[in-house]
Amino acid sequence: MTPITANVKAEFEKENSGPLVEMPVEGQEIGHGPTVAIIDVDGLILNDNLTGPMSAGENPVDLFRARLDAAAADPKVSAVVVRINSPGGGVTATDIMWRELNSFRAKTKVPVVACIMDLGCGGAYYLATASDMIVAHPTSITGGIGVILNLYNLQDTLNLFSIVSQSIKAGKNIDMGSVLDALPDETKVMLQKMSDDFHTRFQDIVKKARPKVDLDKGNTFDGRIFTAQQALERKLIDRIGYMDDALAAARGLAKQPDARAVLFHRCRDEARTPYAITANFPLQASIFPFSVPGIDRSRLPTFLYMWQADPTLQRYSGK
Repeated sequence: MTPITANVKAEFEKENSGPLVEMPVEGQEIGHGPTVAIIDVDGLILNDNLTGPMSAGENPVDLFRARLDAAAADPKVSAVVVRINSPGGGVTATDIMWRELNSFRAKTKVPVVACIMDLGCGGAYYLATASDMIVAHPTSITGGIGVILNLYNLQDTLNLFSIVSQSIKAGKNIDMGSVLDALPDETKVMLQKMSDDFHTRFQDIVKKARPKVDLDKGNTFDGRIFTAQQALERKLIDRIGYMDDALAAARGLAKQPDARAVLFHRCRDEARTPYAITANFPLQASIFPFSVPGIDRSRLPTFLYMWQADPTLQRYSGK
């Protein structure tokens, strides 16, 4: 690690060693009245330090839980807005955050509004279904109710460098999906069944949370993405609006029309508006200007609830 990178990492750890603190937004001062807590979910949803040892960032799942805990412990919090800008992420990480949000609602009885910004696809939409209401920005992209498993055959690429596998294994399927060989038909069937199971779970979650979802069109659950208007027509969201509308809806559900908007961030994070996010710098994306999908993909879980137009997206998913 270079001295510059080491200094960046040390400074980040120093700034994020303290607890989360309440930060008022919308030009308001810290007060004693009711508040609406904005909890931001940005970038890939992974139970991992997304950006690696050479970057500045936190575990998204851990940070989400910490913010929910801070909101639950603050008696002034009368409602929560989960502000989402994410293409989705790992199946398990997504499900953990979904469960944590449901547990928060059950324990605190505090109303929760999900506000989808640019993206709320795959696992990000899965998470949104744990709220009392979903508001999407007029130009949001949402949906992506599907599962993807990225597999690559790098056999020819490795041959270029005279790299030959010498694996020793017991259990013929222990290396299912290996990049060293073509995918056998038998293995493909097994992995497809696993993907189908995860897809069924996703569909069941949506149907239970949103019983009015439109099933007549036959394509709501085929993994495609939707504009906010298309999602509204399919009953995947409740309303089209802006962040101000989501905050107003949260205040309405809490019956606290004058509640102040606040964020729970580290003490040195700057939060001046409802759009403030925690810094997350993927320095390796600028240090290494090239990307090999099959190699980079090893940093992601295998099964993903995620809309992924670019297979190297995770390298640029810092905030």
